[in-house]
Amino acid sequence: MAKKTAQILPATQDILNTMGEQIKLARLRRNLSVELVAERADISRATLWKVEKGDKTVAIGIYAAVLHALNGMDKDLLLVAKDDTLGRTIQDLNLTVRKRAPRKED
Repeated sequence: MAKKTAQILPATQDILNTMGEQIKLARLRRNLSVELVAERADISRATLWKVEKGDKTVAIGIYAAVLHALNGMDKDLLLVAKDDTLGRTIQDLNLTVRKRAPRKED
């Protein structure tokens, strides 16, 4: 039985491709081999190659393990959706503003 894979939009696949390329460049800049990073992340070399190609079938936990294996780059994941401007705008539009009743004059 074939595995089901998530259907993603082309723009999202482009993001994964870019992220994979950036991970590969980070590994090369640090002069780390595929074998060493795969060992540190406790994954196979083939899985690391999939990460570096932006494969959509790789779990996000694997991406996090690879980033951690690149000397703590997993902290960058904390930036994901940190500044959710669209969400905040929608939230602000749905906030109700309480109006006070006019003061009674004596």
